[in-house]
Amino acid sequence: MSAPEAALATEPSRPLPLAGVRVVEFTHMVMGPTCGMVLGDLGAEVIKVEPLTGDNTRKLLGSGAGFYPLFNRNKKSIAVDMKSAQGREVVLKLIATADVVSENFKLDTMQKLGLDYATLSKLDPRLIYVSHKGFLPGPYDHRTALDEVVQMMGGLAYMTGRPGDPLRAGSSVNDIMGGVFGAVGALAALMQRAQTGQGQEVQSALFENNIFLVAQHMLQFAVTGKPAAPMPEKISPWGIYDVFKVKDGEQIFLAVVGDGQWKTFCDAFGFADLFADERIATNNGRVLARSWLIPMLRERLADRVASEIAAVFEQHGLPFAPITDPQYLFDDPHLNATGGLAPMELPDGRATKVPLLPIKLGGERLGLRLNPPKLGEHTDALLRGLGYSDSEVAQLHADGVVL
Repeated sequence: MSAPEAALATEPSRPLPLAGVRVVEFTHMVMGPTCGMVLGDLGAEVIKVEPLTGDNTRKLLGSGAGFYPLFNRNKKSIAVDMKSAQGREVVLKLIATADVVSENFKLDTMQKLGLDYATLSKLDPRLIYVSHKGFLPGPYDHRTALDEVVQMMGGLAYMTGRPGDPLRAGSSVNDIMGGVFGAVGALAALMQRAQTGQGQEVQSALFENNIFLVAQHMLQFAVTGKPAAPMPEKISPWGIYDVFKVKDGEQIFLAVVGDGQWKTFCDAFGFADLFADERIATNNGRVLARSWLIPMLRERLADRVASEIAAVFEQHGLPFAPITDPQYLFDDPHLNATGGLAPMELPDGRATKVPLLPIKLGGERLGLRLNPPKLGEHTDALLRGLGYSDSEVAQLHADGVVL
């Protein structure tokens, strides 16, 4: 990875879509923070309410080490003892200024704090309340869910691994998408509130998100009457759609997905004999011939360098991909040339780069305005914005109510 630039927050060239919208979130891990990140990237002021000890996500190791800095950019942090009377008063004053409240704790956690939708909506009927859970209300909603749990019970692990060896996907797919759908629901509720003047509760769930992901396989069964095979064993709809091991053990994914591409492929690599073979003149013919065609192509391509194969495929507009480890993406030329990575400062002061949302609005990427906040970084400013005087803020600190 090349040395990252200094992480400087940037201001957009024009007002962002959610400028003026305030979001107060009580979230941890991935799903809830993702919702806030999306809304924050779109311009909302997102305030992360944390306990005095901080969101435990800050302390995760291993595969969870990147959760906090990735999903908590473009947010402010206020640290409050929510179990104290004074802390609860601070939180309620903050919520009174919010358009949206977002949370992803267990079913009864927010109820015990008096911060559930039924309670808060009585104080402000215009409030939009986004709740992220493992399951939507129903027979399973008492269960504790994780991304792995719903992948296993929802067919995704079955489809990802080999037969008899279920495997979770290589990313927090349900947590991330569940948070994105929470943000979609919040946007829809904001639009509806503009029409009706009323807020509402938005619910997003890991399990239902997972079912949406595997719905294509469910409908495949509905259409064909045959169960979908796991992805490593599936019957490919394309004659060539495979990872090839080539010279020096390098790997490259190659695809030839139509008859026109088959001609292009054969011409580019000098495989006139294959193009003349009537058994594989059509895509369906090549699918039926995969048992001997793919081994033959592996043998013919084995002594070629991956970069040379890639150059030929790119020159002729054929689909291909190098097999890339995530850490190498920091130096990806496309991401860096298109502004897909923004300089960012980690909470410990180190500089890095972070992927932005994969969209452009008006030709511009949605950039980084705030680095992931240090614990309680914005507490004092937010308290003053709620009307607390300097002496009152100092007293709250002295009483151990805020950090």
